[in-house]
Amino acid sequence: MTSKERILAALKHTQPDRVPVDFGGTATSGIHVTCVAALREHFGLEKRPVKVHEPYQLLGWIDDDLADAMGIDVAGVPAAKTMFGFANENWKPWRTQDGLDVLVSEHFVTTTDANGDTLIYPEGDASAPPSGRMPKGGFYFDTIVRQEPIDEDKLDPRDNLEEFGPIRDEDLAYFKEAVDRAVASGRAVAATFGGTAFGDIALVPGPFLKHPKGIRDIAEWYMSTAIRQDYIHKVFDRQCEIALENLAKIHNVVGNAVDVVFICGTDFGTQSSTFCSVDTYRELYLPYYKRVNDWIHEHTTWKTFKHSCGAIESFVDGFIEAGFDILNPVQCSAAGMDPQHLKDAYGDRITFWGGGIDTQKVLPFGTPAEVREQVLQRCEIFAKGGGFVFNTIHNIQPKTPTENLVAMLEALREFNGK
Repeated sequence: MTSKERILAALKHTQPDRVPVDFGGTATSGIHVTCVAALREHFGLEKRPVKVHEPYQLLGWIDDDLADAMGIDVAGVPAAKTMFGFANENWKPWRTQDGLDVLVSEHFVTTTDANGDTLIYPEGDASAPPSGRMPKGGFYFDTIVRQEPIDEDKLDPRDNLEEFGPIRDEDLAYFKEAVDRAVASGRAVAATFGGTAFGDIALVPGPFLKHPKGIRDIAEWYMSTAIRQDYIHKVFDRQCEIALENLAKIHNVVGNAVDVVFICGTDFGTQSSTFCSVDTYRELYLPYYKRVNDWIHEHTTWKTFKHSCGAIESFVDGFIEAGFDILNPVQCSAAGMDPQHLKDAYGDRITFWGGGIDTQKVLPFGTPAEVREQVLQRCEIFAKGGGFVFNTIHNIQPKTPTENLVAMLEALREFNGK
């Protein structure tokens, strides 16, 4: 099978020739730039600085030579702009806090404050308030909340819609070029078009906006989903209308060359519980997810990708009802997320994209033997009958030992060689 055939077989819940693999296809299935650099060195690949294509989490771009060495079956098409509102272009050198030389966009503009923290600016404009902070000694950015005081009588849903609008011609051109390049790799294509992330808390504060308006404080937004549902519905309804109009334009440009489209990264789970009830999900989120997924399934061959961390077993039926084809990252360490139960209960109705190994404890802090054991166990459970794409549980974290990353890849090859 080709990589594309392998991914499509898994998505159809048929047994591929081996477990398909994704690293770097999305912003929730990637690898920190420090680990990309370490893997390039391990495999003896050409020495050159790695590109930071997702600056919020400092994810490293995986070039074809490393993708070949790792056995990756997916080529990613990132959004036209980063989480900080700028395009990746005209790469320049930058040094991480731990001394690694990397490449970043020319619009990646930072300063250092009195505490030694690194501040980053929306759209690369240092005259605007910074929207992200990397603490001294840190490895990625945290959002800086810049919400103005709320006047309950003057709340306007349009303020939470300022980032949504008709897709620009230059973004359509970008997607056409990026998709064509991904197709040429011979791998399955996973694209992030944007605009469909209803209430994604990473996006709500608007780190890409110079002066965000509306409800932008994280706690205030979560409270609004309980006490201002009419407001949230107005935001989501208009956002959905704009998204459908833009998806039609994008499909006219890229057609069915895309295999998987990242829809939403809204997290519904914590380590031990959920952010809202299933009833709230069904009332506030499901209708908009379903409108988007229904349009995609009616007009395209794309498969739709839903990311949600945490203890979300009680939401999986609702994700399936909303029309999602894929669930990521499958956080098996969270409450109620036993892998065998997930496979038995839902494995014929949704594809698990992730769950291959724990990135909180085992991969960063375990031994290579413990890594091997968990990878083999998870593949044994999830891979039967398709419906599984191997990935770690969310992005590979900085400072993960290279020997553990190698043990993970070797365990995958061992399983596939049975």
